[in-house]
Amino acid sequence: MLWLANYDERAMVRSTAWTALLDEDVAAGILRFFQSEWEYAESLAADVSARNTDFVKYIVDTCVPEYSPEVCAAAREAWIASPVEQEEFVRSGYGAAKDRDRRVRKEDGEQAAALVATDRAYVANLRDHDPGAQVKLAAAWALRAGADDGDLVEFFNHGWAYSAGLDVRAHRSEIAVREATWRREVARLTIEAQNAEEKARTAAGEALAQARATAARAWGGIAQNAGPAKVAWQDAERVALGQAEVWRQVAAAAAAAKTANWKPILDASGGISGQWAIDSRTAGEQATYWTDLYNKALAAERAWSKTPA
Repeated sequence: MLWLANYDERAMVRSTAWTALLDEDVAAGILRFFQSEWEYAESLAADVSARNTDFVKYIVDTCVPEYSPEVCAAAREAWIASPVEQEEFVRSGYGAAKDRDRRVRKEDGEQAAALVATDRAYVANLRDHDPGAQVKLAAAWALRAGADDGDLVEFFNHGWAYSAGLDVRAHRSEIAVREATWRREVARLTIEAQNAEEKARTAAGEALAQARATAARAWGGIAQNAGPAKVAWQDAERVALGQAEVWRQVAAAAAAAKTANWKPILDASGGISGQWAIDSRTAGEQATYWTDLYNKALAAERAWSKTPA
């Protein structure tokens, strides 16, 4: 939950999650968030204006003035602008700012002149083998038929870090949506199980057997939800650890290259690697939570399935 409040890509989801966490009854606030507020926050975040604001904020947070001054300036101006002006930035302003930065780099010529065969080979390797779908797409675009040195320089200056950030966001968004679904269902089943257990403790005869069977089914349902959740979070941890290692290697390659083209990615690599490190820790904690719940649910299901002595 704290992870959503801090790192979800959508401002509306983050603020709603914080509201739940700051509730006087935190447990009730979290339950309410997953049962109803999550979907409402998602619907608000899907609004065009909200999406535009999130996009502008992403550019503001990820651009580096030293390498993309026009993009940074345009994004910062859009950040404090009206919704109409933000829409204009998303539709055309961002692309126009990228073109202005590209023209400046082309006129300077330093980075294009510094390109070597190993740079192209490295980008080709990213295109073919990088674990991030967006980085692979950006690398493929930089090396597409008809691309020139400016496309490759653009990839090093902005496209690589930009697409890597999108991969982080996509990873977080995918698992967050699934987590909300699991949490909502488990919360419902837990209430059912607790009610059935309470009835079973005071019931007798045929009513007792029925109450115990109801409690067992509810705990079995919890296990059925917790099982996929723990596996998904374990997979998410492996992905995040793998990406953190990839970016450690990228940082090492950038430090060894010592050229004008690699400096932007050297500066960005620490932040991207740090985001994946945060995700790996969060995923590990969540995997532990769901594993414990899965084991607890199985034990409870077995206990309530037994015929009392």
